[in-house]
Amino acid sequence: MKTLMFYCQHLLGIGHLIRSMEIARGLTQDFKVNFINGGEVIDGFRVPPGVEVVNLPPLKTDAEFRGLQIPAEFESLEAAMEKRTTIMLELLDRVQPDVLMVELFPFGRRRLSAELIPLLETAKSIGTKVVCSLRDIVVTKQDQARHEAKVCKLMNRYFDLLLIHGDPKFMPLERSFSRIKDLTCEVHYTGYVVQREEAGDREQKMGEMEEMGKMGESKSKIQNLKSKIQIPGSPFILTSVGGGRFGHELLDCVVKASALLEGKIPHHIQMFTGPFSPDPIFSRLQQMAAGRSNLTVERYTPSLLSYMRRADLSISMAGYNTTLNVLTTGVRAMLSPFTGNDDQEQTLRSERLEQLGVVRMIRPEDLNPERFAHKVIDCLGQEPAPIDFDLQGVEKTAMLLNTLAQKTAIAA
Repeated sequence: MKTLMFYCQHLLGIGHLIRSMEIARGLTQDFKVNFINGGEVIDGFRVPPGVEVVNLPPLKTDAEFRGLQIPAEFESLEAAMEKRTTIMLELLDRVQPDVLMVELFPFGRRRLSAELIPLLETAKSIGTKVVCSLRDIVVTKQDQARHEAKVCKLMNRYFDLLLIHGDPKFMPLERSFSRIKDLTCEVHYTGYVVQREEAGDREQKMGEMEEMGKMGESKSKIQNLKSKIQIPGSPFILTSVGGGRFGHELLDCVVKASALLEGKIPHHIQMFTGPFSPDPIFSRLQQMAAGRSNLTVERYTPSLLSYMRRADLSISMAGYNTTLNVLTTGVRAMLSPFTGNDDQEQTLRSERLEQLGVVRMIRPEDLNPERFAHKVIDCLGQEPAPIDFDLQGVEKTAMLLNTLAQKTAIAA
């Protein structure tokens, strides 16, 4: 069986990790996959069978982008990156992969060049094919021309293939990166990477509800939530914000709006604050929900897609994976784009989907509890427009990588 190393670094949220792991899942039939995780380990995160994970000393940042935060055992970022580089090079030497796939770099993560360039150079020296795994929209920079010139230089020097996980009919990469034609490697759109609902997700979810009972939730509240999932008619509203390092204003607004909605429509709101939600914020939201019979606040579930499939309305940020879950389930959706650090990715995506009538976009002025409650009721009364995007990102990625590996074997 062919071998593949997959480098993924999540710093702020968990979207990069979720998408990359879903791709890795789809590669296990053709490749032995060694997955390098550069971010924090998430309790309860599911790793597919056939994927071996190597966790590097984790790097992360916060919603204010105040620089990289390193593990306490290292005196400096340089020391942490030196250790990370050693781990990756030792793995590369042991595995001798046919393909090395790097998520996002060099379109992003260039501050990690000190550990990635040695990895790329060594991979090229042993004949490993190097692939960039990229979402549909990349972050633009203040000096965009200089940024794009550096990207082209690195791509043309080290990479054999660029895989864009999107559909150019909906969002061509040129919307956020203008110099695709200057790349000398092969470039392919794969379609969007969508998550697969695993067998047992429903059982997992119901088990989580029973666990709520052990933690002191009322029996009637659990039965209420179960009935909303099993029996249509009384709206089940799902609220989530990905990793949880940002989106707190949205969560606050939903909690406050729940008090106004309680007397207007029968419903239940299930809120997930995210695995990285700060403890003070999580505790405050749970306290605010303590007196609400229509609201449950929890930190994280690995079965979010299963919840969304049964929801009548999803209220969330507009990240890649959550948006794709919205599209694949067909749920009514209200999307609040993240705009920190002048990042326009989620704004571009949600504006385009709103133009197509697929979602409702949440703007800053909408984060008023009374106004928000009215928007929720209005959204529940509307059906989203149908969509026709390429959602075969996992399958096409596997096909393209298999073809690349076969060409390498023939050439050898």
